[in-house]
Amino acid sequence: MSSQSNNAASNPKKRKLSVPHVYVLLVSLTILAAVGSWILPAGEFTREMNETINRTVVVPGSFKEIASTPVGPFQTFIAIQKGLVDAAEVFFFVFLAYASWFVVLETKALNAFIGWMLRLFKGKSDCILVAFVYIFGMAASVFGMFEETFGFLPLFVGMSIAMGYDAIVGLATIGMAVGIGYTAAVMNPFTVILAQNFAGIPLLSGWAFRLVTWFVMETLACWWILRYARRIKKDPAKSYMVGIDMGDLQLDHDELVNTPFTARTRAVCGVVVASIVALVWGVTQKGWYFNELAGLFIVMGILSGLIGGFNPNRLADVYVKGLRDIVFGCMIIGLSRGVLVVMREGHIVDTVVYYLSLPLQDLPRWLAAEGMLAVQNVINFLIPSGSGQAVVTMPIMAPLSDVLGISRQVAVLAFQFGDGLSNLLWPTALIPIMCAIAHVPLEKWYRFFLPFFLIAVVFQGFFIAAAVALGV
Repeated sequence: MSSQSNNAASNPKKRKLSVPHVYVLLVSLTILAAVGSWILPAGEFTREMNETINRTVVVPGSFKEIASTPVGPFQTFIAIQKGLVDAAEVFFFVFLAYASWFVVLETKALNAFIGWMLRLFKGKSDCILVAFVYIFGMAASVFGMFEETFGFLPLFVGMSIAMGYDAIVGLATIGMAVGIGYTAAVMNPFTVILAQNFAGIPLLSGWAFRLVTWFVMETLACWWILRYARRIKKDPAKSYMVGIDMGDLQLDHDELVNTPFTARTRAVCGVVVASIVALVWGVTQKGWYFNELAGLFIVMGILSGLIGGFNPNRLADVYVKGLRDIVFGCMIIGLSRGVLVVMREGHIVDTVVYYLSLPLQDLPRWLAAEGMLAVQNVINFLIPSGSGQAVVTMPIMAPLSDVLGISRQVAVLAFQFGDGLSNLLWPTALIPIMCAIAHVPLEKWYRFFLPFFLIAVVFQGFFIAAAVALGV
């Protein structure tokens, strides 16, 4: 008996490191932000209205410390409710868009479509993944699509599983594509054009350099996704998703291949295609955003359900089931926004941005440019909005680049790099929501994505150095 005890003591079972539940992580960050409001000095930049772009912008060199406004314990938890209210537009867009896609999934029309695709491209599933990475990447790079792609996640997760991959592959095909599309955007109106306007440089200047960067980075993403996809297709036991219940997104390959593509299912798919066309047209030509897109997805769900053979009561039941499934993901939106609410109420967002920018002034020219990249990545944790980050940081970074002897184009590039791909890293950004929709636990995503992120940062550093050397 004692021998067994000694063996147990000498060979303790290794405990696996695990990421906390995403709710625990976000509430902990909210509490940490509140603690920071008691420690960090409160401060703010002076802001003024820029009539050209109709936005309130930061006045360079205007930072000043103000009276401390620490956030108390009770106010910290009130911030969760405020975060939900603050993020209501995004919350309800995801809520309604997912439920509408759930209706489409329940008609089994997408099953029939995927089965048809599998028959048509038999043995060419890798090509399908690569094609969509470039398509979604270009949509993000040119049109600024990111949140608008959330509705496609259930389809791509189901398709990836049916092709012998897993949910991570489906999530990465969209997520990494649009993340890099923002990182190396050629003409994204929400980041590139806005940042160049603040920097006072010609709009869309430097597009050729960014196009090369975009192509290299998207190709790097294709390599990383295919590397993992081929490995798990060869040996499914190597999938990070082993043992994870995918529910309605779990599609069987053999069953799909034998699913007929009937007139009814083709009609439902026609509604989906028409909705996608309307989405692209509305976003690019009419400036549609969350309200209009939510309405579009609702119409898509209703028409798909009716054409798919559901009576009104059945349609309502399916819609409710979809809403129930996405509540978890929608709550993440409010919780992550609560972190930012606490930092705003404690007046420490501007403080952090200001003090992060100070060390750059003492660095050599080439190193200062890399420092800008690092600072923008950190700031994206605090301000996970491309346009919001441009409003706060570019009026500071643009004149700072003049002092450092760096072109303002490089400052814009550093902003882009810091804003884009880290949206798939920081829990205050978009990745927790995307993981919830795709049924991918956050720790599984990090296991897949973190090594790529580090590789991508090295590539970004190279492109920043090249931009400085070439005088872009």
